[in-house]
Amino acid sequence: MLIKGSLWCAAVLAVAVASPAQAASAPAAAPVREPAASAPPAVPGRAAYLIDATTGTVHHAKSATRRLPVASLTKVMTAYVVLAEAGDLGDTVTVTTGDVRHAAANGATHAALRAGERLTTRDLLYALMLPSGADAAHALARRYGPGTTRFVAKMNTAARSLGLANTRYTNPDGLSVPSGGYSTAKDQVRLAFAALGDPTLRQISTTGRHAVPRTAVHHAHTWHNTNKLLGAAPGAIGVKTGYTRAAGYCLLYAAEREEHLLIGVILGDTQADRRFETAERLLEWTDATAP
Repeated sequence: MLIKGSLWCAAVLAVAVASPAQAASAPAAAPVREPAASAPPAVPGRAAYLIDATTGTVHHAKSATRRLPVASLTKVMTAYVVLAEAGDLGDTVTVTTGDVRHAAANGATHAALRAGERLTTRDLLYALMLPSGADAAHALARRYGPGTTRFVAKMNTAARSLGLANTRYTNPDGLSVPSGGYSTAKDQVRLAFAALGDPTLRQISTTGRHAVPRTAVHHAHTWHNTNKLLGAAPGAIGVKTGYTRAAGYCLLYAAEREEHLLIGVILGDTQADRRFETAERLLEWTDATAP
């Protein structure tokens, strides 16, 4: 399986994260530059990491290499692998009873899919990323594994190809059943950079609302993005929210600021809205301390 970005990730992301354009021309990662001295906002979560992916500057790090569950941030890798595997995003996938029951039985967030519906892979990616549908994750893994076991193996192969040494996936949705695997704040930022390099995934993660009109083969659906940074923080372009009891509230986020791409993550907050507030304060602090 060809993993997009694998040729440059090992070199460029070894220390920090650079832009795709830099990765294509630079033989080695640029040295990490430290931001201007100033106390960053408090980050209540268990771990956090924020970088300027354009320059390689690490703006904030808290327990950035600590292995933690990441809940539905897992679905970023699910989408990444689907995009590497799918030949045509217009292909259709038939939703099964098993897909629907998987989300319902585990009390997971879902995209209100119904058994028998036939939806395009592209629309299922929106169902996966915006409302964080575990039913969509199950359907996509079943199709592009084929089967969940093979799909998870592809996720872990992709993680190794991207240099995510402290990441292990056990399912395509991040549910803690039986275990949601683990990752680190630093690895999640690396993954986000690779994912945002795919135009389709970048567009999906930036979309606030996606509507699918009713057709002869599926019901009408309207999915809303759970990322409250979109439309609130200037330049926000994604990426994904997550929550399980084990992982706490998680947020993988990115924003474009004056030709700079900022990527950050907060893992293990105990309050749902505070992760968005913290991320926005970190972005504002980064703006204020930028040279």
